[in-house]
Amino acid sequence: MRALRQLMVMSAVSLLAVGAAGAQTTPPAAPPAQTPPPAALAPKPEAPRPYPEGAKIAYIEGKAATAKLQELEKKKVAELTEKNKALEAAKTKQQTSATIMNDSARLALEKEVDKLTREIQFLQQEAQSDRQALQAELQVEFQRKLNPVLEQVGKEKGLHMLVDINNAGAVWVDTGLDLTGEVIKRLDAARPAAAPPVKK
Repeated sequence: MRALRQLMVMSAVSLLAVGAAGAQTTPPAAPPAQTPPPAALAPKPEAPRPYPEGAKIAYIEGKAATAKLQELEKKKVAELTEKNKALEAAKTKQQTSATIMNDSARLALEKEVDKLTREIQFLQQEAQSDRQALQAELQVEFQRKLNPVLEQVGKEKGLHMLVDINNAGAVWVDTGLDLTGEVIKRLDAARPAAAPPVKK
């Protein structure tokens, strides 16, 4: 059934693309004019097209960046920067002072370099793990707030489906479109009857 739903979503995206392409018209080519100054050659941003009346499928664009994620990343980068500075200082000392150090000082510095290297590796792994956990938490929280809004907009516009254009998946669907039960019934009806057991 998952494959069937994915097929429905892919079809919806295709229909959306076809509908948008069909609605565009190519303006007639303008006659050549005087060469404009360089500032005028910069392309102007396209104005958003008006919402097409009677459309049954629409899309939204998801935005991943949030202030909380940026704040976490800034904090982790600062921690890693400090550790990297300490590691570079220890390595520099190791290279410049190794010949004048006694054995115990040299060994202590080697241990310090190893320790800082392990700490940096741990901080990198921790930063990645913390980012993924926060991203998942924010996604759940955002989705909880977003779902009622999507349903409201979808119903107001008379839509059948809203698609996330970045992830190519439906984010809201009119539940009346669910044909799972009917498809299962037809599949069951199409199965050949089981043969009776052979008596010995």
